[in-house]
Amino acid sequence: MRNEKPFTLGTVNGTIYDFEAVGDTLPMHTHGLTDVHISIVARGSFRAHGGSWDKTFSAGDLIDWQPFQSHEFIALEPNSRLINIVKT
Repeated sequence: MRNEKPFTLGTVNGTIYDFEAVGDTLPMHTHGLTDVHISIVARGSFRAHGGSWDKTFSAGDLIDWQPFQSHEFIALEPNSRLINIVKT
């Protein structure tokens, strides 16, 4: 099961996603100009893919998404955590 918790720290907004089990997914989606974000793998590891790319990310990795870039995350380890921070 995936749990999510939105947060605001001053002018910084985002969401913390906790993935309890291997295979938990943040489904394929895109963001526009006003909600594009960066993703930080805080714990565990993920397979991420979209369009014509597929990559594995581990704790400490940062992904700087571009507007309208499709992406999906699949947990590869139990108790993985992903933090998204909105760039605008």
